[in-house]
Amino acid sequence: MERIGDFDEHQTNTQYIVGQESSILTSNFFLDHVGEVSLTLNPNGLSWKFINSLCNAEEDHSTCLGLKIVSKHETSINITDVYAVEFIDWGLVHETLLANPGCLLGHASEMYRFTVHGVVRSKNQPSLWAPTVYTFGHVDKSTCQMWVNRMNTYLSMETDRPKSLLVYVNPGSGKGKGCQIWESVAPIFSQAKVKTKVIVTERAGQASEAMSSMTNRELSSYDGVVAVGGDGFFNEIINGILMSRHRAPYPPLPPDDEQVVETESDVLPHDPTVTVAAPLVSNEDESPLLSRSPLGESHGVNLDQDVEFAFPNERFRFGLIPSGSTDAIVICTTGFRDPMTSALQIILGRRVSLDIAQVVRWEKSRTSKKKPHVRYAASFAGYGFYGDVITESEKYRWMGPKRYDYAGTKVFLKHRSYEASVAYLKVESEQTNVGANARRIKAFWGLSKESERLICRAKCDICNTAPQIEKPDPQQESNWVRVKGRFLSIGAAVISCRNEKAPDGLVAHAHLADGFLHLVLIKDCPRAFYLWHLTQLARKGGTPLDFDFVEHHKTTTFTFTSSGEESVWNVDGEILQAQKLSAQVFRGLIDLFASGPET
Repeated sequence: MERIGDFDEHQTNTQYIVGQESSILTSNFFLDHVGEVSLTLNPNGLSWKFINSLCNAEEDHSTCLGLKIVSKHETSINITDVYAVEFIDWGLVHETLLANPGCLLGHASEMYRFTVHGVVRSKNQPSLWAPTVYTFGHVDKSTCQMWVNRMNTYLSMETDRPKSLLVYVNPGSGKGKGCQIWESVAPIFSQAKVKTKVIVTERAGQASEAMSSMTNRELSSYDGVVAVGGDGFFNEIINGILMSRHRAPYPPLPPDDEQVVETESDVLPHDPTVTVAAPLVSNEDESPLLSRSPLGESHGVNLDQDVEFAFPNERFRFGLIPSGSTDAIVICTTGFRDPMTSALQIILGRRVSLDIAQVVRWEKSRTSKKKPHVRYAASFAGYGFYGDVITESEKYRWMGPKRYDYAGTKVFLKHRSYEASVAYLKVESEQTNVGANARRIKAFWGLSKESERLICRAKCDICNTAPQIEKPDPQQESNWVRVKGRFLSIGAAVISCRNEKAPDGLVAHAHLADGFLHLVLIKDCPRAFYLWHLTQLARKGGTPLDFDFVEHHKTTTFTFTSSGEESVWNVDGEILQAQKLSAQVFRGLIDLFASGPET
């Protein structure tokens, strides 16, 4: 590299160093509450080193009165972790109390200043992010402005960051703190110069209806949509968008004597035969009511045919700021249930793909043909125990989120099982739960940790580089495995579904975008055995799948038919009644403003 210029004015010494592909600035500044530092800027980030450090060449750190002062090592922040740089004119810059030997009191000097807003990760919890601010001072105004302009130039090259977002806030989510949570994170959107159109919903289903009726042209004016609420509220929004814009063949029908579908094999937007199934009563974020009339009748959908808006969509992303009762989607996609962490990952334009399951309820129409009712799920669909809990919890809405614990206890004590037939498509990597008893004994004694199963993390190789799955031909009977019997529960996990009550989730090694559903069949068993399964589910490092009465299968598609007494399906916290149901997963159908859990 060659130095091509020096600048020396009013105690300023800024050096410009240009390499083959990048330019570097370096100069001395005063860092607020630290002291004088040597500051260096390049396209990758900002770094500084304390000039008046008490550290000597032999020691790694210095102490005064037993307190660590400043490390002699460089401190830095990557451009990818910076969301705003601002020139704040003339003002005070404070020196640290222990910056000078023998001096316990610091002093302040007036100078021109600029601030760098970025993120810092918790040392104990790398997935927990917090905003941080560095204030640098210099006696020369033009020097500060030059550094601000250069950093803003580098920030403008971060093209994956959103500039305009549509934000829906559910004021009743969780403990009714949706608006309060949004107000706590809204300032960083302003600092990052992200325009937000904020809509506080007044009733259940409002966000879904708005998303469904919005024209493609209007939707294209945003870089994404953000939900401030729980998993159910997020489900409401993705259904509003996908129901009218996702084109795909329906999953296969469950086995029947007359498998005639009333519509074409491709789902076209606003097909009047594609409707959303009517739920029971609900009003809260974990189980939002959507308006369940046939699309195209009451929603007044008016898609702009001049603008293409299909999924998957490389530009448009979804964001979720948690304020729900469980927030499993946020925990799985960011690693932590924290509104500020989610907000920071949104404004920094982090990206992670997410599988979405299409769940179809089949009904006979007046012409005796099969009529599909479609739902989309981002995390989980469950029958039996899971459906009974959400149904029972509706009786105790006044209890708030605690009603799920109470309802779960009541449903567990009743110990109901249901007759059903399940069929799933085999995949090459699918392994059945053979030898579950032996693995359970090993796990009990701490001899089996199942380390061969890779957990989904940030920059996951399986989600990002694994080849596309070749789905078996559903027309070939030999590609299907059929299971019939009595089940306490039937679950299909799109992601691991980690939450505070199940720290590893239902399926710990489920990935965000590998193109698989995890089908978990809990066969009828004694209540004590089922309790053992549930306690393993609630334990960190537990093995809830390692039981003889539990079957776990990776698949892309499954069908379900109930007989006799029926339960209901719990689809992302929403009730769906279905005697015949089919489901399939679409790999990476949507992208989220998230980075995945940090290691």
